[in-house]
Amino acid sequence: MSVLELNGETAGRIGGEAVDYRSGAGLDVDLLRTLVAIADTGSFNRAARQVYRTPSAVSMQMKKLEEQVGRPLFVKDGRSVALTPDGEALVGYGRRIVKLTQEALQRFRAPGIAGTIRFGTPDDYAGRFLPEILSRFAASHPMVEVDVVCQSSLDLVQMITANQIDIALVSAGEGATAGQIVHREPLVWAGLRHGCAHEQQPIPLALSHLGCCWRRMALEALDRAGIAYRVAYTSRHYLGQLAALMAGLAIAPLPHSTVRGDIKAIGDEAGLPSIGQLGIELRRAPAATGPLFDALANHIEENFYGYSAVAA
Repeated sequence: MSVLELNGETAGRIGGEAVDYRSGAGLDVDLLRTLVAIADTGSFNRAARQVYRTPSAVSMQMKKLEEQVGRPLFVKDGRSVALTPDGEALVGYGRRIVKLTQEALQRFRAPGIAGTIRFGTPDDYAGRFLPEILSRFAASHPMVEVDVVCQSSLDLVQMITANQIDIALVSAGEGATAGQIVHREPLVWAGLRHGCAHEQQPIPLALSHLGCCWRRMALEALDRAGIAYRVAYTSRHYLGQLAALMAGLAIAPLPHSTVRGDIKAIGDEAGLPSIGQLGIELRRAPAATGPLFDALANHIEENFYGYSAVAA
């Protein structure tokens, strides 16, 4: 990259094109944050509520952002919002820029926070969500030790009530004390790809322990549909259920986002009923108050921000 003077201001060349580095020529993080909100919600109006602006202010922001990048970001598509290829590309950059900005602010706003947090989660949630949560939290709070406890949602609710852990992610519907819903997605019937367990009569099931809300929802759906079944395999842990599926011995109710690879969703074509929506709750123990616990709770909420199935 060469540096040159352009009308008395510093500029450069990247790929043979002149780039102006004058003050104000960079991308506005607030505009990128609004663009990401539009991409996540699919609507200027819903994005406006999310970023606490009026729809007209959001429209003005996007016009300004298009001026900054010199490319159209949206195309007309009836009442919905459609992004141009350049708009899609900028959303990807925007997510990373907004995330880094948040991490930087959190790192310097609370550099002195230290201590230990006991964080509980079922093993299937740990594998799906914990890496990103811990990565972001460690970047902004390097002096905090996180003690991770993997147990069933039912056990975690009891541990939260007894102050044995501080914060937990649990399946909604476990226990009487409601937490904050941070994520929703469908529960689906899942089985081995090219398997035939769902064709057996009665249908063999691989389920979690008694009292699990996934188990209850699945069995209630089958009972309502009048479909015969037998509980062939039981495990308190997700990997135990998955082993029965991978062997082609049973089907199981699983979150839609976990169904991939050799496991496929089985639904209408097999005559199986809809199970319903899985909810994930964020719960805090009565004694888990203060900046340390607020910081982790905020990171958990932000981790789920942007998922299409996040509860409104």
